Amino acid sequence: MTSPQSAVLTFPDVESLADLGTYVARAKGLDPDGAMRLQAVGEVLAAWTCAVPGQGLMRSGLVLALRTMPLAGAHELDVTVPLGGLSDRFARRSATGETGTSLPVPPTTVSPQWAGVTPPRGGWEPVGEVSTEALHAAAEQGIAEIAQGAPEGAGSAAVAMLRARVWAREIEGGAAAGAGLAVKVLGFARAGDGQVARVFRSGAWTRVSLPAGHVLTR
Repeated sequence: MTSPQSAVLTFPDVESLADLGTYVARAKGLDPDGAMRLQAVGEVLAAWTCAVPGQGLMRSGLVLALRTMPLAGAHELDVTVPLGGLSDRFARRSATGETGTSLPVPPTTVSPQWAGVTPPRGGWEPVGEVSTEALHAAAEQGIAEIAQGAPEGAGSAAVAMLRARVWAREIEGGAAAGAGLAVKVLGFARAGDGQVARVFRSGAWTRVSLPAGHVLTR
């Protein structure tokens, strides 16, 4: 871990900042020891987190989630920080009744392997569509399958292999089941809302896109 110079993200309104807080809380529920990569360019923040870390040097089975939100004024930032550090800041805001639109970025950074893997910016071709019902169903089935197949006392390597196999499974529209996990847990869509996500592919990557965010798998 390192401690970079302090940085501050400034949002156009309290609602946009609260949106990031909700996203952080949901990501922490998925992985309490997880991290979030904050990439700010100009007036846009791209907030990345990992739903499934993948395996091997190529991080096969990796599932990344991305939400973008507006910023006020020009920013330039690319750091990966613990979710715990971010959630502490939001908890402090809540406890003190803070209503400002600026968020100090935690000074402690981390270097999870997934943060060094950057999906392609271009070359995305549409390959299909997947309903939010199918995404939620895949998530629920996968969670149940992992719970049943990884009983208490199971080795971490065996559990990791099981998770990778379950979440890499292809579902409707060419999406991976792991995309369903991210959509469900991170709140990108609700079951039964009638939404349909578009599915794109670029090389080894697949992207499931909804208005609330994107899930990228490889």
